[in-house]
Amino acid sequence: MTLGLKLAPQHRVYAGFAIYSFAMGNIFPRLPDIKHAMQIEDGTLGLALIGTPIGTLIALTLATPILERVGFRRALLWLVPLLALAYSAAVHAPGPAALFLMLLPVGLMIGSIEIILNVEADRTEFLLQRRIMNRAHSFWSIGFFGAGLFGGALAHLGLSPQLHLALVVPMVAVAMALFLRGFQPAPARFATSGDKAPMFARPTLPILILVAVTLSAMLMEGASMDWSAIYMRTVFDSGPFVAGITVALFAFSQAATRFFADSFVDRHSPSGVARVLLATMAAGVLIVFFSPLPFVSMLGFALMGIGCSAIFPLAISAAAQMTGRSAAINVAALSQISFVAFLLGPPLLGFVSDHWGIRSAYGIGIPFIVLSLATAGALGRRPSAKVADIARQRLEAQAGEA
Repeated sequence: MTLGLKLAPQHRVYAGFAIYSFAMGNIFPRLPDIKHAMQIEDGTLGLALIGTPIGTLIALTLATPILERVGFRRALLWLVPLLALAYSAAVHAPGPAALFLMLLPVGLMIGSIEIILNVEADRTEFLLQRRIMNRAHSFWSIGFFGAGLFGGALAHLGLSPQLHLALVVPMVAVAMALFLRGFQPAPARFATSGDKAPMFARPTLPILILVAVTLSAMLMEGASMDWSAIYMRTVFDSGPFVAGITVALFAFSQAATRFFADSFVDRHSPSGVARVLLATMAAGVLIVFFSPLPFVSMLGFALMGIGCSAIFPLAISAAAQMTGRSAAINVAALSQISFVAFLLGPPLLGFVSDHWGIRSAYGIGIPFIVLSLATAGALGRRPSAKVADIARQRLEAQAGEA
């Protein structure tokens, strides 16, 4: 008898997103404890945290041909448990410089996993002939929600971040063996030319426009992940459990929206749905900026979770469907530039927090939201019947060749 569940292809994709985000999400409710233990300011913590996005950016730029050579299955099964292990080691860092260095390999793993899971979601979407990208990302948020609850509870019980993150490692390893052992990558969306993939995923002009669409969501998602717990502890002197719940609430609202977003996109259009979400994000940012009470701030973070939910998945789908080069290269090109928001986010928000207060760190998201609203049309309108017929014919042709 072999360990592992028999699951449909889309369910394995969902499981992969959830386990991956749980592996990476447990550190965020513990950031106030890490900051306190190191006796550092917000700006210094922000500089230490950019080790992760630098590593992520390197992987998104260079990892695609390596991952294709190793194989998506083997890479995913090893990388997710190793990610949990790397985080458990990073929380032993004695100071911000060591934390920065220990987060670099964490970022390399995150970038590689992002490529694998997003390309796999797109390929499975094409295989099934229905949208699953937003629902897949909803499971990422569900995993992060679980990490926020678990991390907040263990912080409330007084467990150290080191013991907490050590407990996550076997949990992730068992979950991967149970849900992903039978994972087999879906076939590529379109036939490839056989050319060797370039080492650098060069962004084209259409990709750069999609980057502009995603910048506000990436920045505000990073701000909520990295700083919401510290915001609640600093502004309202909330306890560790309330701070952890705030992280979880952001993830829950994001997950719920992503879970149902695909049907709305099919009924309306990617660009129309994105504009509604961006307006909701703006409302959440303003509430967090002006909030007089903890529960009002929690409402603001929930609205930000809704607003951030589907922008990046919609852009990923748009990039993966571009012709001219492989979906993996287009996804990596979009992701590597979009993650600049994560790269700039922690130190920028930390600098703003040190000089003008942590509330102001959220206010700087408004101009980025305006930019995203101006470029949201690049996500596209509702697919025409002709486009759907072409996709169906391609699928039938592939099935006939098989």
